[in-house]
Amino acid sequence: MIRIAIQAKGRLNEESVMLLREAGVTIEASKRKLLARSEDFPLEALYLRDDDIPHAVAMGVADVGIVGLNEVEEKAQAVEVAHRLGFGKCRLSLAIPGNEQYASLAWFEGRKVATSYPRILGRFFAEKGVRADIHKIAGSVEIAPSVGMADAIFDIVSSGGTLISNGLREVETVLWSEAALIVTPGLPAEKQALLAQLLFRIESVERSRGMKYVLMNIPKKRVDQVIKLLPGMKSPTILPLAQEGWCSVHVVIRENELWTKIEQLKTLGAEDILVLALEKMIK
Repeated sequence: MIRIAIQAKGRLNEESVMLLREAGVTIEASKRKLLARSEDFPLEALYLRDDDIPHAVAMGVADVGIVGLNEVEEKAQAVEVAHRLGFGKCRLSLAIPGNEQYASLAWFEGRKVATSYPRILGRFFAEKGVRADIHKIAGSVEIAPSVGMADAIFDIVSSGGTLISNGLREVETVLWSEAALIVTPGLPAEKQALLAQLLFRIESVERSRGMKYVLMNIPKKRVDQVIKLLPGMKSPTILPLAQEGWCSVHVVIRENELWTKIEQLKTLGAEDILVLALEKMIK
């Protein structure tokens, strides 16, 4: 049995649960539960606050955890980042009142900056030689300048809409973050094997994202041209049809290339093109 810590609620909870479900690991929603066991994989989920997850994994209370890299950096616990998951992307940035003139980091010299991430900000200012007064607050960081608590803030930014609504503007990005799978160092061999299985499933799900499975019929005389045009995990699959002079082509295409490729295939005589969703890509 392996135990995974995930966020009890918030921006990473739903995506973490969805990723596990796509990987064939079904767990119950938290709904005031601290622990929930999967019925289709030897795993149980421990629901925690996001800022408690690095500590729980470092202590071995949980074997692995899904949490933002921002929390990993801020808590500085003895954990290993096993895999970046690609969702929950955001950045930690410095923001100042919109009516302030800004030319460089020198603006922050001697100023008070409110943040929930004092360790990350302190390290950044130390590296840049900026002496600022870092004021730690737990929440509603964005209102600090308007109520006179601080001259600027350092906080998570996703779209930037919250900053704008509070009369602030982003001036420096310090850290890019996303959800990551973190691991307790020195897991026993049995749990390492389960972790390897889980990672294998997760990576198979990730490889399928942004991909489409495409089937089409093409004239046999155009096969060489089609092969040159199309990608494939190794190469397109070509199958003869019962109708003389025609072949069926099966291929995986990136979604952002799909329509361009289809238009090119049509000019080569492709017909009866089917585009299907791709759930998993297993290597």
